[in-house]
Amino acid sequence: MKTRTNIRRGLIFVAAVLITFGGFASVEKITVKGSDTLVILAQRWAERYMGKNKAVSIQVTGGGSGTGISALINGTTDICNASRPMKSSELQKLKERFGTLGVEIPCAKDGLSVYVSEANKVDNLTTAQLRDIFTGRITNWKEVGGKNAKIILYSRENNSGTYVYFKDNVLKGEDYAPSAQSLPGTAAVVNAVAKDANSIGYGGAAYGKGIREVKVNGYAPTKENVMSGKYPITRYLYMYVRNKPTGEMKKYIDWILSPEGQAIVSEVGYFPVR
Repeated sequence: MKTRTNIRRGLIFVAAVLITFGGFASVEKITVKGSDTLVILAQRWAERYMGKNKAVSIQVTGGGSGTGISALINGTTDICNASRPMKSSELQKLKERFGTLGVEIPCAKDGLSVYVSEANKVDNLTTAQLRDIFTGRITNWKEVGGKNAKIILYSRENNSGTYVYFKDNVLKGEDYAPSAQSLPGTAAVVNAVAKDANSIGYGGAAYGKGIREVKVNGYAPTKENVMSGKYPITRYLYMYVRNKPTGEMKKYIDWILSPEGQAIVSEVGYFPVR
């Protein structure tokens, strides 16, 4: 009996110590969902932040900007990552459900890149040529200074913010060619283009391994050209939240926008927001 009493006292003491030193302290959970363009950067932010802040758990998933925006509207994510601005119809749905138009937070800049195979000799395309290629009016590389070969198109799925941005700003609202093959993420587009000498695709600047980025209107998607606006397909990458951030979420977002958080933007391959 004495042994059981001692054990019980010992367990109570251990529990008290754990509570005192935070062993049972509640963990603040932050969910982040959306853009596949942003997912690598968002995961890196989360890893670094959690490494310094043990009382915070940050869960990051992709799925596309449209998926993240829907989750924000449905109340199933705290932060939505998006590679395009929210549409007025989406903002209206958010207002109808939560009585707010949300808060838009630019968190990085991207030179939306046009990918070709390393074997492709075409070095520069105009935005007009890109529009004609992806809408199907130009179908052979010889029409833009390349070899006599059919152009194979790789695109993102329509729930992607990059798909929407490219359609709005490069295709000027025109539909993609029926021959364009939709792939579920930027990494998939890069992998497909890297394996196909006659292909072309598009996506974020941080995904440039195994392919070559062509110049657009004579400018490469370099930091200098993106920050100056000379590169013609320069865009902001966003985080959206339903209300003005408070508590741990505010601390996390403030850290992302700090010099330390923005240094990680450059480390991953995108460009600081300021």
